Amino acid sequence: MPFTLAIYRSYDIRGIVPDELDASDAENIGRAFVVHTGAKKVLVARDMRTTGPELHAALVRGITAQGADVVDVGLATTPLFYYSVWQVGADGGVMVSASHNPAQYNGFKMTKEQAKPISKDTGILAIRDLIEKGEFPSSSRTGSVSSADFSDGYLAYATAGADRVGALRIIVDTGNGMGGLLLPHVLERLPQVQATRMYFELDGSFPNHEANPLKEENMRDLQERVRTEHADLGVAIDGDGDRVGFTDENGVTVPGDLITAIIAQEVLREKRGAKILYDLRSSWATKEAIEAAGGIPVMSRVGHSYIKDLMRKEGAAFAGEMSSHFYFQEYYAESAIRAMVLLLRVLSERGQSFSQLVAPLKKYAKTPEINFQIEDKAAALAEAKRRYADGKQFELDGLSIEYPDWWFNLRASGTEPLLRLNMEARTQGLLEQKKAELFSFLGTPSSH
Repeated sequence: MPFTLAIYRSYDIRGIVPDELDASDAENIGRAFVVHTGAKKVLVARDMRTTGPELHAALVRGITAQGADVVDVGLATTPLFYYSVWQVGADGGVMVSASHNPAQYNGFKMTKEQAKPISKDTGILAIRDLIEKGEFPSSSRTGSVSSADFSDGYLAYATAGADRVGALRIIVDTGNGMGGLLLPHVLERLPQVQATRMYFELDGSFPNHEANPLKEENMRDLQERVRTEHADLGVAIDGDGDRVGFTDENGVTVPGDLITAIIAQEVLREKRGAKILYDLRSSWATKEAIEAAGGIPVMSRVGHSYIKDLMRKEGAAFAGEMSSHFYFQEYYAESAIRAMVLLLRVLSERGQSFSQLVAPLKKYAKTPEINFQIEDKAAALAEAKRRYADGKQFELDGLSIEYPDWWFNLRASGTEPLLRLNMEARTQGLLEQKKAELFSFLGTPSSH
C-alpha cells in the first residue's frame, strides 16, 4: 500500500487497518526500529485487537530480518510490556496496540532500553523517514524468537500493599480490553474486596463500548451499576490497560487531576519531601494537596514521553495526568493496577466515602478540555497573548496565562486544526465570564 504519513504521531504509530496501516508497514516498522535503535534484543507484545496477530507476526519478521533477537511476551497490557522491557534487559520494545482507539485502529508503541519512550522528538520521525526511503541495510544473520512471561513479577509489584485494603464493594469495567487479562489475578489478591466484573472478556471488536474512560458515554454502564449495586466506587480500565478512570459511590466520574492529588498524598506518606509531577492542565487543588502532604509539586507538559523524561531528571516519586495516566518511580512508567490498589487502600484506611474524600479538592470551578476548530492556530494564540498581556504568561506546553483568581491554557493539536482549552477560576460565575471572553475570539467549540 502507499506510504501513509499521517500514521506517524507524537507518541506512537497509529492508523486504521488496512486502509492506513497493514502487515507490510508492520514489517518495515520492525526493520526501521532495529536500524534506528541499533537494538540487538527487542521485547515484543500485543493487545487483543483482531488485527493484532497479523501485525505482530509481520513486526517480528521485520525485527529478525534486520538481525535482532525477539523476546515475545504475547498478550499484555502496556504497563506489563514496559515492565517486561526492564526485566529482560532488552535494548528496546515494541507493543502492537492502538490504546483506547476504536476497533478499526491498530498501531505501535516503541521504547528504548528501560522502557524509555520513543516519541516524535526521539525517533518516530527518524523511523518514518527510514520507512519512506525503503532502504534497509542487509543483515548477516536472522534473529531468533523466544517467549517469556513476566506477569507474576508485575502483579507482585503492582499489588504491593494490597493486604492493607479492607472491605469494599467495587464495580470493575475493563471494556473488553487488556485489563481483563490481569484484573482477575489482581482481585484474587484483594480478598476483602467484593467485586462485580463488567466486560472482562478480551474482544478487540469492543462490543459494549469503546475502552476509553475519558469519554463520559463510555462510563455510563459502570456508573449505573455502581448506583444500582450501592458500590463504594467504580473502576474503568482503558483498551491497553495503561489508564484507569474512577467513579464515586454516586456514579460521578472523578477527574484525573483529583485522583493525582489523592494518590500523591498516599505516596508522600512513605516518601515525604519527594517531588510529584502534575500536568499543567490540573486544578490548583492538585498542587495545593501535594504541598499540604509535604511534597514538592513540579508542573509538567502533557504527554507520557515528556512526563517520564522529567520524572527521571527530577527523581520524582509519582506523576499524574488529566488523561488518567498515573506513573510510578520504580519503573518510570504508568500502572493502572497500582493506582487502583493505592486508591482502594486510601479509601479503606480513611473510613470515608469516595465523594467525601474528593469533596475538599473540589474547591474551584473548572472546565473539561474544550476543543476549537481553528486553521490559523498561531494567530489565535497570538491574540490570546495580546488580550491577556497583563497576566503571568508561560509556554511550557502551548500558552498558559494565570491570574490570582483564574487561569487558562491553550494547546495546539499536532495533527489536527484544533486548539484545546482548559481553564479554572475561583468561582463558577467568574469561570463563565472568562469563558465567554475566550469564546468571543476562539469561536464556537467543536464537537470533535
